[in-house]
Amino acid sequence: MTLADLKRENPRPREGTPAAIQALRARFGDRVLTGADVRRAHGHTTTYIPNQMPDAVVYATSEADVRDVVLVCAAHGAPIVAFGTGSSLEGHVNAPEGGISLDLSRMDKLLQVNAEDFDCTIEPGITREALNAQLRDTGLFFPIDPGANASLGGMAATRASGTNAVRYGTMRDNVIGLTVVLADGRVVRTARRAKKTAAGYDLTRLMVGSEGTLGIITQLNLRLQGIPEAILSGVCPFPDVDSACRTVIQTIQAGIPVARIELLDALAISAAIAYSKIDLPHSPCLFVELHGSEAGVAEQAEFFGMIAAENGGGTLAVATRAEERAQLWKARHDFYWASLTLRPGAKAIATDVCVPISQLADCIAQTQADADEAGLIAPIVGHVGDGNFHVTLLIDTDVPDEIDRAEDFIARLSRRALHFDGTCTGEHGIGQGKRGYLTDELGEAVNVMRQIKQTLDPQNILNPGKIFSPV
Repeated sequence: MTLADLKRENPRPREGTPAAIQALRARFGDRVLTGADVRRAHGHTTTYIPNQMPDAVVYATSEADVRDVVLVCAAHGAPIVAFGTGSSLEGHVNAPEGGISLDLSRMDKLLQVNAEDFDCTIEPGITREALNAQLRDTGLFFPIDPGANASLGGMAATRASGTNAVRYGTMRDNVIGLTVVLADGRVVRTARRAKKTAAGYDLTRLMVGSEGTLGIITQLNLRLQGIPEAILSGVCPFPDVDSACRTVIQTIQAGIPVARIELLDALAISAAIAYSKIDLPHSPCLFVELHGSEAGVAEQAEFFGMIAAENGGGTLAVATRAEERAQLWKARHDFYWASLTLRPGAKAIATDVCVPISQLADCIAQTQADADEAGLIAPIVGHVGDGNFHVTLLIDTDVPDEIDRAEDFIARLSRRALHFDGTCTGEHGIGQGKRGYLTDELGEAVNVMRQIKQTLDPQNILNPGKIFSPV
């Protein structure tokens, strides 16, 4: 979806919203806020898509609160946009039709830890860093790390993944069950705590990735992992992206159980060096992390180093101490801020695609050539162990021509990913920003999604304007 598409749609505010706000004030009092600043913060979007503010913000503190908000909004036909931390990247929390932003950040409790079963139950507003801090003394951790300190409810809603996905999977693989408030106020538990089930439709997977359009998550039961005995991180330089990608493919084929394997192209490395003051060669690099026993990670690192050398890679610089590993991965996680140093004053547009790893080198090479031809500064980083990479476009959003060139580039990137039998988004989600590519990717399946949406939310009050148009 482009800015022109958003302007052309120009959805009208729902007529029932003022009455809904009045009813919510009677129920929630000073937890209903209508000031411009707080509304603007809840229309926050980390893209160039214009901020579309809700008409009011309601802070929920319990599942009963969420249900009451939904019932009031359903009675008046007012839209509801669930809000966690606002870190999503495709306009998910914008309110194109106004309505209510339902802030779940105060529902942030760790409700239960079942250490022997390796699972826990949480409220949706708790962030991944807060969860892991509270789990530390149990010897367990939650592995999904999208970079941002996002809320776990938001991570489930957008089917987030991140740097650890190559070993531990995505949110889809780590959510055992959910409790969800539907558009008519019904509260549904999608699964019990058993590690597997064959009981009926998989409503958990339906809700994970639905971006708040089918229900509002009020509890999550999550799969946990044991904190490894030993963790080894390292960085290895390569002469080009192709040799780095060949190394990734061979590493996966060899069965080396990498926990993370991240690519930064030469431009991204230059930004990381300047911003994080990290000592690296100015060439594409793979950042690697291995989890296991002391002997196991040492053996795996040696094996990886042999594969890298066969593909022209340099020496794997190893970090085993916690502070060294933290510094290495901080340079990777700070990439967004580092990229801004490549063009001071510019804004960053982050986009992602995912392709089969056998197609990764070709897709990245064509993307780099496309960016050069379009005159765009576009460093690339990637969770290359599963074929997912991100392009950060640095543009002046006050110059219409630059926005047009960026949108054209993202359209070509999405089509390129589909050409390689990939997806227009590996982890950012559809939201508003990538609505225009979903039908090209999934065809008639999008109409099936519309039927599900119409059945569960006939008034279209749950996060309207996201994923696809109603018709």
